[in-house]
Amino acid sequence: MAIHLHKGDLPDGLALGPVVAIDTETMGLDPRRDRLCVVQLSDGNGDAHLVQIAKGQTRAPNLERLLTDPAVLKLFHYGRFDIAMLKQAFGVTTAPVWCTKIASKLVRTFTDRHGLKYLLADLVGIDVSKQQQTSDWGAEELTEAQKDYAASDVLYLHKLKAELEVRLRREARVELAERLFAFLPTRAELDLLGWEDTNDIFLH
Repeated sequence: MAIHLHKGDLPDGLALGPVVAIDTETMGLDPRRDRLCVVQLSDGNGDAHLVQIAKGQTRAPNLERLLTDPAVLKLFHYGRFDIAMLKQAFGVTTAPVWCTKIASKLVRTFTDRHGLKYLLADLVGIDVSKQQQTSDWGAEELTEAQKDYAASDVLYLHKLKAELEVRLRREARVELAERLFAFLPTRAELDLLGWEDTNDIFLH
């Protein structure tokens, strides 16, 4: 496994294949208030690319091209948050997307445990640490522990997606999942406009 750290954007000419796992690290959990600090990506072959985003940065052309490329599927866990954060930071709509958390909720209705740590342990047999989840991602220099944590959030998503796809097919919920994935960018935009869970536009 190799972890590549980039400042401000992905390097020119980097190809990450047709399915790219993506996650973000931020200063908090409100995309309208808290800034984007790190975007991590993986092509599923064992390497991770971490992009540090500077305070006040509003453009990352290579990353933006990837996020909006219709030929590249962007793979997330709880994509709703990451898509909103990327939209707030760069003004682009990430699509098309696939979300392992949504897939889990569709096929693992026997449990309320849909966090990435649980899914990787149950379906992929990999134990990842969440110790750095609440560390200071806005620091100018990331620690080795932070880099390892950020990488672990994307390195195994391709394997998790494959396991969840088996279950989606078994439960005949592939088409439903695809419609939900297609709606995710709109759901993220609603969050940015103020229609979060407590003021959900679909509620009575």
